[in-house]
Amino acid sequence: MTDDFEGISVFLAIAEARNFRVAGERLGVTRSAISQSLQRLEDRIGAALVQRTTRSVRLTEAGELFHDLVRPSADQVSHAIQAIREVQARPSGLLRIATSSIAERFISGSLLAGFLEAYPNVKLDITVTDDEFDIVAAGFDAGVRLGEVIAQDMIAVPVSAPQRQCAVASPAYLERRGAPRHPRELVEHICISWRPRPDAAPYRWEFTEGGRDYDVAVNPALTTNDMGMMIRMARAGAGLTFGMIETFEPYFARNELVPLLEDYCPAFAGFYLYYPKRHRQPLKLRALVEHVRTFESRTAD
Repeated sequence: MTDDFEGISVFLAIAEARNFRVAGERLGVTRSAISQSLQRLEDRIGAALVQRTTRSVRLTEAGELFHDLVRPSADQVSHAIQAIREVQARPSGLLRIATSSIAERFISGSLLAGFLEAYPNVKLDITVTDDEFDIVAAGFDAGVRLGEVIAQDMIAVPVSAPQRQCAVASPAYLERRGAPRHPRELVEHICISWRPRPDAAPYRWEFTEGGRDYDVAVNPALTTNDMGMMIRMARAGAGLTFGMIETFEPYFARNELVPLLEDYCPAFAGFYLYYPKRHRQPLKLRALVEHVRTFESRTAD
């Protein structure tokens, strides 16, 4: 019985390399074997697929048509083989993740510890940065950020519950300066604000009123890119600061900080692990995504 698939991989290698020697090296066979395999394929088809001269190798018209028709199917076969190999294999390799500083705490700890235990052949390289950039162009496999800033062409998996922000101050500051009753009164207060980097403007504090979102550009007496410093300064009575309520909750419990303007701070989408859409995701990334989904489902119960 004639094998209709014999020689197709050889032909595709020739079409890609446009060189018999290079095609042979890629397939691990001799130049003579390449020529013989191509000849048998052309004999079965009844048409010349490749035209050779002493200086060049090019496809004939029939070769161009055959290549266009066969290439997609060959890719599907390769993907199928790779899929079966991955089923039998364990995830391995380096997984690079970029996370914003405020999102880092939602993935570090038990979530990633459990992943490393389950997949010891995967190594994690995590960059904590508040710079905004294309994670694909920068060579990262995935990122972690607030859902509202993730591009719509990305796949996103939640790593936190919905979040809320609020302004806070210490009891000592409130006793001295009083509490703002509306966001517009913030301009009358000493504020401690956040910025992602030295050349960026301070973060504009965000609020919602009557279904309308707006922000307030406070005039901060202190600006930093470190949330820990913001909290320490607020606890010391230096002024008001603004951030995620969950970050401040331990200090609420000890009456070191007091939440402010909560009526103007409804919940919004939380943090997500996000990654680009691809025909086939790397096995190591699929393992992380499944681990995150399982972890979030378990912690939600």
